[in-house]
Amino acid sequence: MTRKEKYRQTRREAIATGLALAALILYWLFAGFGTAHLFGTGARVAGLPLWVVLGTFGTWAMALVIVLFLLRFVFRDMPLDDEEARKGGES
Repeated sequence: MTRKEKYRQTRREAIATGLALAALILYWLFAGFGTAHLFGTGARVAGLPLWVVLGTFGTWAMALVIVLFLLRFVFRDMPLDDEEARKGGES
């Protein structure tokens, strides 16, 4: 893998991670504040208001799903050492 390809992959991973963070923040805002206004105090899960469950446990579950997606489809295992420098040193 050339240095340019490594930079391209690293940039792709960084952009995907930033988008994942933005998606997680939007989910957290909707799950916590959105459900509190939509359902009020009536909906409860295990004695807790629905917005508490979705805003805390739901956010953790969503983060795990996003991480699994990133690991499976975006991130790529690659050596970080410089192959050109290593080849040049062997001559």
